[in-house]
Amino acid sequence: MKRAFENVKIELKANTYFDGKVNSRTVYLENGERVTLGFMQAGEYVFGTADKEIMEILGGSMEVLLPNESQWQIFQENDRFEVSANSEFQIKVTDMVDYCCYYV
Repeated sequence: MKRAFENVKIELKANTYFDGKVNSRTVYLENGERVTLGFMQAGEYVFGTADKEIMEILGGSMEVLLPNESQWQIFQENDRFEVSANSEFQIKVTDMVDYCCYYV
């Protein structure tokens, strides 16, 4: 797992969702790949995807209900999960979560 990105472009304006409880910054890597670096406060969230996403947990933990699943799963620091394009998934955060989302 990457711990630093080099030679990037960063959008200055934050992406803000759920009344400010979820915030991220869009980062464009040297190869053109787009990722977001974000932070979630305690709460329950439903996200929709346009592209396939790989979510990497950098700090904290969350419960996730992935598309077409009936069991919630716990993901914590250094874990990753994938969500297919054009789908929806649910997240429960009890404290705080630091994350990186890769768009594939």
